Amino acid sequence: MILLPYRRIVVNNSNNLVMGSKYFLHKPSVTLPTIIHKSTLPVLFQTQRLIFTTFASKPISPNGGTSSFSYRPQKIPPPVSGVMLEDPAEEIAEAELVMALKQKLSQIGIDIGSCGPGQYSGLLCPMCKGGDSNEKSLSFFITPDGHAATWTCFRAKCGWRGGTRAFADVRTAYADMKKIGKVNKKYRQITEESLGLEPLCDVLLKYFSERIISRETLRRNAVMQRRYGDQIVIAFMYRRDGALVSCKYRDMTKKFWQEADTLKIFYGLDDIKGASDIIIVEGEMDKLAMEEAGFRNCVSVPDGAPPSISDKDLPPVDKDTKYQYLWNCKEYLEKASRIILATDGDPPGQALAEELARRLGRERCWRVTWPKKSTIDRFKDANEVLMYLGPGALREVIEGAELYPIQGLFNFKDYFAEIDAYYHQTIGYELGVSTGWRSLNQLYNVVPGELTIVTGVPNSGKSEWIDALLCNLNHSVGWKFALCSMENRVREHGRKLLEKHIKKPFFDVRQIWGIC
Repeated sequence: MILLPYRRIVVNNSNNLVMGSKYFLHKPSVTLPTIIHKSTLPVLFQTQRLIFTTFASKPISPNGGTSSFSYRPQKIPPPVSGVMLEDPAEEIAEAELVMALKQKLSQIGIDIGSCGPGQYSGLLCPMCKGGDSNEKSLSFFITPDGHAATWTCFRAKCGWRGGTRAFADVRTAYADMKKIGKVNKKYRQITEESLGLEPLCDVLLKYFSERIISRETLRRNAVMQRRYGDQIVIAFMYRRDGALVSCKYRDMTKKFWQEADTLKIFYGLDDIKGASDIIIVEGEMDKLAMEEAGFRNCVSVPDGAPPSISDKDLPPVDKDTKYQYLWNCKEYLEKASRIILATDGDPPGQALAEELARRLGRERCWRVTWPKKSTIDRFKDANEVLMYLGPGALREVIEGAELYPIQGLFNFKDYFAEIDAYYHQTIGYELGVSTGWRSLNQLYNVVPGELTIVTGVPNSGKSEWIDALLCNLNHSVGWKFALCSMENRVREHGRKLLEKHIKKPFFDVRQIWGIC
């Protein structure tokens, strides 16, 4: 009898479990003849090699053990007690799960392609489209059972994350999704040669010279260039312990992009190793500008600034995807007792300073205030101060850094202008407004922002007095009021207010009482 491919077999021989890796039975059911242990008897096999796994998927023997038995075509296997056919329905169900999951993800905009269960894949984020460089920044994962998927975009300006399930009633897979932690991502190994980096040309050297960045600073920071066709771009190399781990590029139109699948760290990380004072800036040019002012203990964030301050709770540092570089450089930051945040002066730069202070600890953070460019505007960043005011002015700005504001703590010098205005009474109504009754002015004035409570026994005239006070204030300083009087109808209240305003009775009393 020749065995032809059809279904998988599971052979149960006492404590041994052997599973076939090919479909090789021709009929839905078959009985194998007993095989005698005599090598002289001929045994017929199909021409393809039969391969058996060395471990079982589930132990089915009474003692729960599995066999390490493996089959070789040149040897006759031991006698088997029976053959069980495995129904492929389970595989079909798994395929249906993956198809349902794929359909849901396609509606969101995620094309999983050939991604399989239990694997991490890098995809193009449908939200940010990978930025200008079309980077595949979306880390995508399907749970091993194929029931659910999670994803996170590692671009700092995006950070889109989420998860979905193949079917709504799959609870075990949803629980597994929540347990998925930090992605064990494998980073690329890069070198100057593999990236095609080369020394700066005269055009770029002139560009840096116009920004007051010397050749010595460029050399020490290993700033190089790279060619993209007819275009030449600046290459900022990110090093850790002297080894190249990432590279960021900038063209003349101020477009940025980075090498994909590389470790996110600070630019100039080796310069703050063991430093107690650290300066953090927003861009590589600012890092170079700080060095021109005499500060080498300076680093730049790799991904720029966020558009605004996040209103979400602070995530754990090891899962903070937007600021993952802080986690990657934590041993450098832990030794710092003072961290000066010299980010840009625009709203995104201020948002970056706030986000960094939240994560690094406000109590050890300081901030700088860039000097004024005009009566309205201030300089934007360190490099702009260096270009217009020189290295001495930039050094003064850093040396004049102040403690980062902490809620509940105030600095008197921030209120000098307001205190002066209060003294000269230029704010308005600082000492209050007269009630309109000279006999009361020595005891009570109406001050904006203060709460006044009028008490008394019922029907003693509290509401009438307050109405009269409001009319006096409206007449003297033009204040307007919103009234809520529970005991008066609107028309009655209006009558009382009009009487007090014009200081005459609403009705002609003589005609009412028939007085001649």
